[in-house]
Amino acid sequence: MLFNTYEPGKFAFSQESIDLYDSNKTVDDLNKGSVDEFRKSKKWGIIGVPFDSTCSYHHGSRYAPTLIREASFGFEQYNCEFDRLLDGEFYDCGDLNVVHGNCMKTCEILDDSVKELIGSNIKPIIIGGEHSVSLGSISALASLEDSNDLSDITVIHLDAHRDIIDEYIGEKYSHASIMKRVYDLNPKELIQIGIRSFSIEEKEFVENKENISSFYAKNIRDHNDNGSLSEQVKTFEDLLSKIDSIEGKVYISIDMDVFDPSIAPSVGNPTPNGLSYRDLQSIFESLSFNEKIDIIGFDLVELASDRLGDVTAVLAAKIIYDFLTLFS
Repeated sequence: MLFNTYEPGKFAFSQESIDLYDSNKTVDDLNKGSVDEFRKSKKWGIIGVPFDSTCSYHHGSRYAPTLIREASFGFEQYNCEFDRLLDGEFYDCGDLNVVHGNCMKTCEILDDSVKELIGSNIKPIIIGGEHSVSLGSISALASLEDSNDLSDITVIHLDAHRDIIDEYIGEKYSHASIMKRVYDLNPKELIQIGIRSFSIEEKEFVENKENISSFYAKNIRDHNDNGSLSEQVKTFEDLLSKIDSIEGKVYISIDMDVFDPSIAPSVGNPTPNGLSYRDLQSIFESLSFNEKIDIIGFDLVELASDRLGDVTAVLAAKIIYDFLTLFS
């Protein structure tokens, strides 16, 4: 069990609790060999972050960690879609003690907890909560780098929205500005997938950024290559080629509103014409085939519901289940 967490339940098939109190390692104590060991680690630690204080539309993502864990028990340990057992080493470390109404403080606490995991060569899986909480996990991983930023890390962001405006209603730390805070950490590349809603300010911001790649939902949905929001159409096949070209460390952030509301209605900001789950599974498989990358962190955010058995919660649990099947 991590400092600053408690244990409301466990994700299905997780290992017995790991107690890190006896480990005095911090990120600062890790040498190059230890950092390389972390990068290659297949161990994962789940942290729930029940925080939704900057939500602008549909509240309820604070309940998501509990709902997703409950839904995870509907799956078999044998994942027939990938013909693999979910028998890798992963731990459910409980929920963060968040500070409701204080995004910055919550992210600082999450940063500390993720650093505890890193010290034991355990990679983070964050279950939000709203999208702003991604910053706590990503900043902890940035602190592991010699440059203290993301210049050697590719961020893959699946979302209906760009989330790259500098401020939203006067707030710099918001679910709507999370990717701007990530971009401030100088990522090697930011790959945005499933985009179909953004402001003119966001459009102008990304236009001439060589390290931001955009794959619009209308071009890749259900592997469809018709239509374009730009002069250069980027199809689903282009996306898979892009994934195959990535090298080095990768962080994945999934906002549940990347999916069409017909399959994921209970999200913070539902937006029509989203992706199917088949699209995400193809992306996961493509990532698993790329031997040039090391996925060092993952978050899933913006499920907004207070009902056990919610279909969106089941989908979210399936995403984590498939991710762990392929990468643990």
